[in-house]
Amino acid sequence: MIDNPNPPGPKRADMHPDPTVHKALVLGGGSLKGAFQAGAVLAILETGFQPDAIYGISVGSLNATFLANEVARQEKETGQINWPKAGRALMEFWIRNITRPEDVAVERSRFRTGYNTLLSRFDGFLDNSPIKNLIRQTIDLDQLRGGSVHVKVGAVDILNGDMVYADAHDEHFLDYVFASSALPFLMPAVQIGGDHRKAFMDGGLREVAPLRVAIEDGARQIVGVACHAKRIPGEAINYRGLLTLIERVKDITVNQLVNNDIAWAERYADRERLRGHPIDLMMIRPVDPLHLDLFQFTSDDISRLVVEGYKVATAALKS
Repeated sequence: MIDNPNPPGPKRADMHPDPTVHKALVLGGGSLKGAFQAGAVLAILETGFQPDAIYGISVGSLNATFLANEVARQEKETGQINWPKAGRALMEFWIRNITRPEDVAVERSRFRTGYNTLLSRFDGFLDNSPIKNLIRQTIDLDQLRGGSVHVKVGAVDILNGDMVYADAHDEHFLDYVFASSALPFLMPAVQIGGDHRKAFMDGGLREVAPLRVAIEDGARQIVGVACHAKRIPGEAINYRGLLTLIERVKDITVNQLVNNDIAWAERYADRERLRGHPIDLMMIRPVDPLHLDLFQFTSDDISRLVVEGYKVATAALKS
């Protein structure tokens, strides 16, 4: 078990290293900045990196699940994996399917939201059925479970505060993917398997870059993609607009969490190197803060982030 400066850590049935995990691709959260991540992933896979396992939180859980599903499809059809092709498929998924806010979620009636809030039935400001339906239509669970590449996604149990990771063999795996992508306050909590005693939300409440679980699973070569720069952008916002304020507060909190996740992993890798058990850890993240309005964006904005992710990753991998 790894030294953990911030107990309690994630809960999983198996806390021992997985002997089949040597190379891990770690995909952090970042809402629609996940388009940047898609571009970066393509650049990584074009170098010949072939992960045994893919880990994701928040939008990273969506990207991780799509990638694992795509390579499982390739294995089923051809008996082998073309990783760059899988990376291009992820990029195309974003460019073709995430072109406007309504592709992800739609704003609920403010009157109904206020009414439900008074009756203690608050269910989020946004209805995220569109992205959930897109995931259902895209992911073939039987196919995913038959693939050789492991995938784990993280979400937070809001009833007891625990971080939980689920893999594709979990009976309700897609519910965890939905939950990991459910932005607090903006979107409703997800009941796992329809059980009201199992309410989960965005894993970014606890961890933004799932480096810890990859290390605990025994990965010795890790490439990760974070969607946040080291600092948040200084910008003029309408801080009296509720949805804008919620999004801004989330960005500030998430930025600090991902910095902490990366710093912890780097310190741990340094200690392991001194002990003679080196971990090759590389994190790719934007140099400058990314800009994308969750409530007002176009396909051009998504394409711009994909291209930026590819360029940043290519430069980092050459350095």
